[in-house]
Amino acid sequence: MDPNLSDVPVDDPDHDDRPSPVDETAGLTEGLRAQARRVERLLGSGVQALGDVEGRVLPAWRQVTRGEPRWPVSMVVVGALLLQTSLPAHLAFHPRWLLPSLEGLLLVGLVVADPRRIERRSAGLRVTSMVLIALISAANAWSAGRLVLGLVHGTEHATASRLLMSGGAIWLTNVIVFALWYWELDRGGPVARAMAMQPYPDFLFAQMQSPELAPPQWEPAFVDYLYLSFTNATAFSPTDVLPMSRWAKCTMMLQSAVSLATVVLVIARAVNILQSP
Repeated sequence: MDPNLSDVPVDDPDHDDRPSPVDETAGLTEGLRAQARRVERLLGSGVQALGDVEGRVLPAWRQVTRGEPRWPVSMVVVGALLLQTSLPAHLAFHPRWLLPSLEGLLLVGLVVADPRRIERRSAGLRVTSMVLIALISAANAWSAGRLVLGLVHGTEHATASRLLMSGGAIWLTNVIVFALWYWELDRGGPVARAMAMQPYPDFLFAQMQSPELAPPQWEPAFVDYLYLSFTNATAFSPTDVLPMSRWAKCTMMLQSAVSLATVVLVIARAVNILQSP
């Protein structure tokens, strides 16, 4: 036997240096896991960057924000109740204590249930708020109707000063009533606006058209709707706030008509009384 043949390597199937299928599978799995972790890190940083960009690009009124304070609305509702109680007896709904008492109870319930900020999403609270506004609207509509009928039929015999005070109280309550409706219905209400649930506004404020002229955190609050109602009641038309939806246009048109009829009749009757000998 040739001694040199002993140095020639002989293939031994029991000593194969190639990795086994199990080792290959484990290595492939580990590589996939590493790639998955890398993709997850990239996606996480991308989502965070996208959120930062969105926060800088989208105005506050289109983002999820904190709810507005409760106290401005509550104070205005209390003012409406005081104006209703200041009217003469023949212009008030009877029994006279009924509607103001119901309105006061509903207001107390809203304040107790959601005292600080209006950000609690509850169907019961929203229904309670709308019932409160509807009661104030009904009481003021009754008083306005009685006043207009008295002026038209000549049965309103109050002095000029008393007539102007009564007409002014009804007109100012009318401003508050429509401000509450605008505030409660625009983009689904104050809670829906804070949660950015509806992207399309029913009222287009000047800050929405020119966001570069307003602070980044600006969003409409109750005072803005009170201003909208006051200017619509005095100018009998939109000023710097434009109605976008059909219900907003119809509501503003109704407010202008009621305000115009009240103001014209009251002032005309007061002037007639002052000019009488």
